[in-house]
Amino acid sequence: MDFQDIVTKLKGFSPTPELDARIFCDGRLPTQNQIVEFIERRKAGEPVSKIIGEKGFWKFVFKTSKDVLDPRPDSETMIETVLSYYPIDNKALKILDIGTGSGCLLASLLSEYPNAVGVGLDISDAALKIAQENLKGLQAKLIQKDFMLPDWFQGIDTFDIIISNPPYIPTKEIENLENAVKIYDPLLALDGGEDGLNAYRQLAKTLHNVINNTTKVFFEIGQGQSEDVKTIMQQNNWKFLSAHCDLGGIIRILVFEK
Repeated sequence: MDFQDIVTKLKGFSPTPELDARIFCDGRLPTQNQIVEFIERRKAGEPVSKIIGEKGFWKFVFKTSKDVLDPRPDSETMIETVLSYYPIDNKALKILDIGTGSGCLLASLLSEYPNAVGVGLDISDAALKIAQENLKGLQAKLIQKDFMLPDWFQGIDTFDIIISNPPYIPTKEIENLENAVKIYDPLLALDGGEDGLNAYRQLAKTLHNVINNTTKVFFEIGQGQSEDVKTIMQQNNWKFLSAHCDLGGIIRILVFEK
């Protein structure tokens, strides 16, 4: 089956049949027999990244699966924002990634800071296995923790940089998400509670246990959540520093310090 055959079979099912076909024809990926299976999975609505098990993000290609959120271009704003606060040098920065998922954020930052060390936390053992693959060769440690518990910080060190892309979709809105997300991404990484803000409330109350005098906290947020998250943090004695938009002009990252 050649490129044009795949495009023809995917038309009407995929919004990007040419791009999908180009990926499926990559010689390092499927055999001809696998391509037939891949086409059927794509026609059923499964994202290409889940089918082939990888997704590009920042400067790299990362492993992905049904157990982790796909790395998304909007989240590259996190990397850009951290770099704007901490220009690349040889400082031995300590980075904490809360809800690390695939580990793509932590891995991208550690690749930029040659002497940095990182810790990734996640409740999901399956997610941590993917993150472990994506963090190979980097100075990173992974810990299985539920950061929604009041004592999650027990046994955790202090850090210079704290990043988090927590679940932030309001429960009632999950049904309205596109199938590629609500069916193929893990619910645990999407559902932020009734108003989508549960994780921010919990972290606002507990993050002071893992900071030093100069720690910066970088949150990814959902569309329209900026003012609510700022209020939650300020009510817990955090100082708002800046907001940063993604390529679509939506406020995506908020930065705080104590």
